[in-house]
Amino acid sequence: MNGVERFGVSMAPDLLKRFDEAITARGYSNRSEAIRDIVRDFLVEQEWESDETEVIGTITVVYDHRERDLRGHLTEVQHHYHPAIISTLHVHLDAHHCLEVVVVRGPASVVHHVADHMIRTRGVKHGKLTCTTTGRDLG
Repeated sequence: MNGVERFGVSMAPDLLKRFDEAITARGYSNRSEAIRDIVRDFLVEQEWESDETEVIGTITVVYDHRERDLRGHLTEVQHHYHPAIISTLHVHLDAHHCLEVVVVRGPASVVHHVADHMIRTRGVKHGKLTCTTTGRDLG
């Protein structure tokens, strides 16, 4: 295999057994594939620690639409940070609850700020920022 470096990993037998069970359950055909994905995930998490690195992700919030001014406030936040907002999906979960998924892209510091602002808004029952990468720096 050209362009591939091999290295060894030492691990306690019980930990290796659990790892093998987990990667089999997820459908990996070998340890190398799983370890590559783990390393990529680690590197993506590091990208999110750098304030100016361009990142992409989703902000997911669940809220009760009857909460006074909540929908308007969430819309204001999105308009205020419009350069970072790529798309929004709104789903009616039941007669009173809504799910909103906002795709965001920009410097990590801005994306985190938008997410924090939306999630801490009074009336939001649950919110989460899910981070990923633009993929440019992953092999």
